[in-house]
Amino acid sequence: MKAYRASLLWFSPHSEGPAHALFEEDGMLVVGPDALGVQVVQAIGPWRSVSAQYPGMAVEHLPGRIIAPGFVDLHVHFPQTNVIGSPASGLLPWLENYTFPEEKRFAAPEYSAQAATFFVAELLRNGVTTALTFATSHPQSVNALFTEAQAQRLRLITGLCLMDRHAPGDLLNQGQGKRSGTEQSLLETEALIQRWHGVDRLGYAITPRFAPTSTEAQLRGAGDLAAKYPDVWIQSHVAENKDEIAWAEELFPFSRSYLATYDHFGLMRDRAIYAHCIHFDDNDRALMRSTGAAAAVSPTSNLFLGSGFFDYAGADRVGFQYGLASDVGGGTSFSPFHTMLAAYYVGRTSVEGLQTKQGLSLSPQQLWWQHTAGAARALGLDGVVGNLLPGCEADFVVLNPKATPLLARKTSIASNLDELLFSMVVLGDDRLVERTVISQAI
Repeated sequence: MKAYRASLLWFSPHSEGPAHALFEEDGMLVVGPDALGVQVVQAIGPWRSVSAQYPGMAVEHLPGRIIAPGFVDLHVHFPQTNVIGSPASGLLPWLENYTFPEEKRFAAPEYSAQAATFFVAELLRNGVTTALTFATSHPQSVNALFTEAQAQRLRLITGLCLMDRHAPGDLLNQGQGKRSGTEQSLLETEALIQRWHGVDRLGYAITPRFAPTSTEAQLRGAGDLAAKYPDVWIQSHVAENKDEIAWAEELFPFSRSYLATYDHFGLMRDRAIYAHCIHFDDNDRALMRSTGAAAAVSPTSNLFLGSGFFDYAGADRVGFQYGLASDVGGGTSFSPFHTMLAAYYVGRTSVEGLQTKQGLSLSPQQLWWQHTAGAARALGLDGVVGNLLPGCEADFVVLNPKATPLLARKTSIASNLDELLFSMVVLGDDRLVERTVISQAI
């Protein structure tokens, strides 16, 4: 058992609303092992009342600091760390000129291992304690990332990138013996599920890159695996770019929409996360809601590549789950603060058809919730990560709101919680994260 005394930020339970932050200026957080020996939150609340329940307990006092839930990144590309900040005219040229050439390098186990070490360290340095991550089409990239995440106790979900057409030949899933690349990719996926899913804090995601780079046979096989292993995750991309949408419509003319293609192959359900979800109509939004699938909103990537704006107003009107994601390397930063600020920009504009209208002014509490408890809910991990309620895994960040002169100046005059949180969203970066604490096994 260990206790911390600091200012505390966390979120009310699901039943009390999606974005209601709780804040205790002088609080106490107590963590300790659960029945399985995993460090979880035992108590949280005002110092005066919680300390009385734990007399004599050693307390680490962190004056002037804020303890908050570790961030949850709903969509990030492990092999694209070196691609961040690469100039391109749009998504498809960016893939061809930068992303695919870099991903070829992950055929080498040594390259995958050193890249995984840097990637996991960068997530933790920025306060990300749970991540849903793309690897490459090489099994060695998946093994390297799981190995490093396990060593660092990061809660991480990833999977073999399924891609059996419309990409460079040495990036397509490779056959073995008499088996085609499609068959081999599905066998490798199942073997990786059996090796890694549920080990320590690791989870597997069935991962078609996006529908145009998979044949119908591969998508059908992925859907069969999703039915066979209902507790694994599914991740892919959808409706990011209008050229991509037109391409998907040509390849899958039987589908009502690009999104409906995934549903046709059994790839939409709880624990299915689709990145971007920009160019949707209400039928697409209703399909997300009815299947339990969730959107990974990637605002820095969408702004950088000129893909469009996620329609917050439309998502809330129809009602489906979403959370925030960095989408490095299309995204421009590992920092959750940069992502939250970009989401604020995007939320100001709502796009429906050809009409652009004034959107939402997302509150600081809503922005923060989207990158913590809301993203955890989208993953089906509500009450497990992304919050500091009793029973949640003890993943948290220690924030220093005076980490830079401008932050210190601005946060010192905050008159309420929204002003304090928004100051950190607008002015924060990795310097704001003084320490990242990961739940440990005892």
